[in-house]
Formats: sequence, C-alpha cells, structure tokens
Amino acid sequence: MESSYRPVLGFSLSLITAVLWGVLPLFLKVCLAVMDSQTITLYRFVAAAVLVGAMLFYRRQLPAFFSYPKAVKQLAVACTLMLVINYVFNVLGLKYLSPGSVQVFMQLAPFTLMIGGIVLFKEKFSRLQLWGATSLLIGLGLFFNQRLPQIIASESEDTLGVVFIVIAAVTWAGYALCQKPLMKTMSAMQLTLIIYLIGSVMLLPFTHLGAITQMNTVQAWSLVFCCFNTFIAYGAFTEAMRVWSASRVSAVIATAPIFTFISMAVAEVLFPHSFTQPELGLLAITGAILVVSGSVMAALGRDAR
Repeated sequence: MESSYRPVLGFSLSLITAVLWGVLPLFLKVCLAVMDSQTITLYRFVAAAVLVGAMLFYRRQLPAFFSYPKAVKQLAVACTLMLVINYVFNVLGLKYLSPGSVQVFMQLAPFTLMIGGIVLFKEKFSRLQLWGATSLLIGLGLFFNQRLPQIIASESEDTLGVVFIVIAAVTWAGYALCQKPLMKTMSAMQLTLIIYLIGSVMLLPFTHLGAITQMNTVQAWSLVFCCFNTFIAYGAFTEAMRVWSASRVSAVIATAPIFTFISMAVAEVLFPHSFTQPELGLLAITGAILVVSGSVMAALGRDAR
C-alpha cells in the first residue's frame, strides 16, 4: 500500500463525517421552520463554494471548467443536477418524517450505488455484499412494517416523506456513479467546486433568499452549522478516501443513523417542545440495526482499490 495509506487518520475522518451527517438532519429540521428546502440548499452550496474555492485559489488549483471536453462538462452538469435533487429532496423528506426515519431510509443510497456499480461498471458482487444487501432489505422491511402505520396515523408525519427520501437516495447513487469517470479529469475538490457553483445557479430561480431575515437566533445559527457541516463533512470524507480504503470509509459512514438516533434522544430531553422521537418497538429497532449492519457489510464487501 502506498505511503499515503493512514488507517488511523482515515478512520478518524470517516467517523467525523458519520457524526456530522448523523446530526445534520436535526439542524435542517430547525431551518425548515422558516426556510424551504431549495433555499437551505442554495445557502449551503454558496457557503461551501466560497470555502472550497478559497482553498483551491490559495493552492492555485482552480479548475479550468470551460477547457474540459464537451462530454466532461455535460457529465458534470448531470452530476450536479442529481446532487441538487438529492439535497433538496432529502431536506423535503424532513418536513414529513423524523430525522431518524430519514437516515434509515437513506441507506437505500449505498445499496442503489452498489447495484449501479455492478450493472454499469461490471463490479463483482461478493458474498459479503450479498449478505449485506439481504440484511439491509430485511431491515428496511421490518422498519417499514412498524413505521409506515405510525406515519400514516401520525399528524406530524406523512408517507410523502418516504417517497422524497427514496428519490433522494436514488439520485445520490446516480451522482456517485457519474462522479467516478469525472475523477479521471479533475480532483475531488475541483469537482466539488464545480458542482457547488453550477448547483447554485440551478437553484437560484427557485429560492427565497429573503427568508433568512425571518430567522431567529437559533435558526440562523442552525443554518450556519448546516453550511459548515457541508464543507467540513465532505472535506473529511474526501481526505478519508485518499488515505484509507473506500470500503472501510463507506462502512464507517454507514453508521450515521446511529448518531442521528443518539442526537435525537439528547435533543428530545433538552428541547422536548421542539423535538419528538417517534416510539420505536422491538421490530423497528431490529430493522434499524439490520439496515446499518447491512450497509456496513455491503461496503466492506466492495473492492477496496
């Protein structure tokens, strides 16, 4: 393995990413009280673009987007469109579902990515991936079995949220599959900057920038956290992928729902009027555990190269 292989650093950065992605839905939920999903996404994209752009400018590595071949530019636009849809629909799902449920349902994303890699890139399907996929699907079935009736009967949740999260999961997998060939032309940070800039232009006509003036202090700081979360989490993820094997990074990140449930439990105790975690029976808890463990197994079963 090359000298850049640093498993301790890779694990630490992966864990940071999992924690940040795990707690993010809570802060997005706070922002949604005042701001719509596309406006939240625009602010996150613009803030991250400024920070990533400043880093690349300092390193003299800004991408020469217009000098890329036409096919590369078209694929970059398609990649951006799918990530924009993922961001917007993921936040939309939080309007209709609890953060914990959103994170469990979003585990469809790595499963869809795995299937896409097998179909498009002829990747091998290992025995561990098969066990992981089976565990994930059974887990989702158990989780759905209890949560769907709760969602249907609930006044604060709606099955429309499940549809939005499925769309978010599928488009994230599409973004990841489009990203793979683009990495042959540009670095991960250069691609990230291009996506944030193009995505901001796509979102601008559909946003209400003035909504930020209606935020109270807690909501404003939540938005700031969401913006920095986007930059730090994706930066940690990118660096983790550089210094550690992709399968192990993915396995650690698959634990994000655990941190969502923990943070929701803490938030419910500290702010009972703002956060309520739906009661989960043994069947749903078992399902959530199977989903997370299935994601981990599916990730570890991938070729680490």
